[in-house]
Amino acid sequence: MQERDRSQERDFTMTNKPSIGFIGLGLMGSAMVERMQKLGYPMTVVANRSRGNVDAAVKRGATETKTSRELAGRSDIVMMCMDTSASVEARMFGEDGVIAGLRPGSLVIDFGTSLPDSTKRIAAAVAEAGAEYMDAPLGRTPSHAVDGKLNIMSAGSTEAFERAKPVFEDLGENIFHVGPLGAGHTLKLINNFFAMTTACAMSEAFAMADQAGIERDTLYGVMSAGPLKSGMMDFVKAYAVDDNPNMLAFSVANARKDVGYYSRMADDLGVPSVMSTSAKQALSLATAGGFGQRMVPEMVAFFAGLFGGKK
Repeated sequence: MQERDRSQERDFTMTNKPSIGFIGLGLMGSAMVERMQKLGYPMTVVANRSRGNVDAAVKRGATETKTSRELAGRSDIVMMCMDTSASVEARMFGEDGVIAGLRPGSLVIDFGTSLPDSTKRIAAAVAEAGAEYMDAPLGRTPSHAVDGKLNIMSAGSTEAFERAKPVFEDLGENIFHVGPLGAGHTLKLINNFFAMTTACAMSEAFAMADQAGIERDTLYGVMSAGPLKSGMMDFVKAYAVDDNPNMLAFSVANARKDVGYYSRMADDLGVPSVMSTSAKQALSLATAGGFGQRMVPEMVAFFAGLFGGKK
């Protein structure tokens, strides 16, 4: 492993803010970039599918590069907020990838939801380049990101966490250092498994109430008065009763991916995942049925249609 040159590391607690290279300007990523630009971080972005969000960042003063390698060469911290581990690996490796352009002593932070084994493989390659890798998946929504109120589940060395902490504090309200590299993605997959299983169960409950002739708001009133009351219940209720799917701006396809990753993680750990099976099947059927880009609370409509009722 290449010995890192500590003399080239920037002190991120200094008044001068570190230069940021950001890859993945989707809903969450673009909100994070907007937040950091408002706070005066020098920003570099790279073209991706969200062309409109890249253009908006450039209009606010960001520099756009053609390759991830070039972006890394301009950045003290490279941040990624991407959809899959495959997307992260595609940006990290190769002649034009991040690793090829990394500055010695820089940090690379994956804010997405990735497979822990992939995270560890990438980290080893980043270390060979003289830099350091962290996984720091997120909780809450893009609107929280704009206001700097995300939950951040960061993992990696204590030293890396202390260096990144001032930046995390500009992005988040609740900052956690959850353990060594990979612990953040592991924790996030467990979190999302539980969240999406709960959302699917609540969605089916509303659709079943339709079949039984019980009003949805009546079902919610009774269930929310007891120990089942939760934020996830309220997100699903916002669509089922109030016709607002955006209280949880998270697509069915992404939910399917995360539950699938959780199941793969369980396989890697050599244990069966019993409870994720039904959630994975429901989300898979919904995705195949055209619900992939709809929001998770709209699983109520999927179940209602499956039961032959209203959508």
